[in-house]
Amino acid sequence: MQLGVIDFYGSVLNARQERATLVADNIANADTPNYKAVDISFAAALAAQLGSGANTGNVTSATAPLYRSDGVVGLNGNDVSLDTERVNAAANGEAIQAATVFLHQATTDMVTALRPNPSGI
Repeated sequence: MQLGVIDFYGSVLNARQERATLVADNIANADTPNYKAVDISFAAALAAQLGSGANTGNVTSATAPLYRSDGVVGLNGNDVSLDTERVNAAANGEAIQAATVFLHQATTDMVTALRPNPSGI
């Protein structure tokens, strides 16, 4: 039996994880010549996850990463800004933590509701 809230937050966590991977790749390639920073649209990634019906797939297979257009290109052709990437990583990490807390609370509430009443009333 699949539950809507579990599927939804599973999809949210998959989309956020893919974004975390892309941000980590950007940070890792901050000194790579001609590397262009990439990111995904969270809304598009979540829609792809929810539309597929399965939340175990790779988000980038449905939504290709997009190049950022707001970066300043350095002398080596690289447009990764470590400050921007750190802010994106922190914001994405907070969103992952929030989704995890909501998912944990939802499953805790469900277990509490399914538990029999010990007083018998």
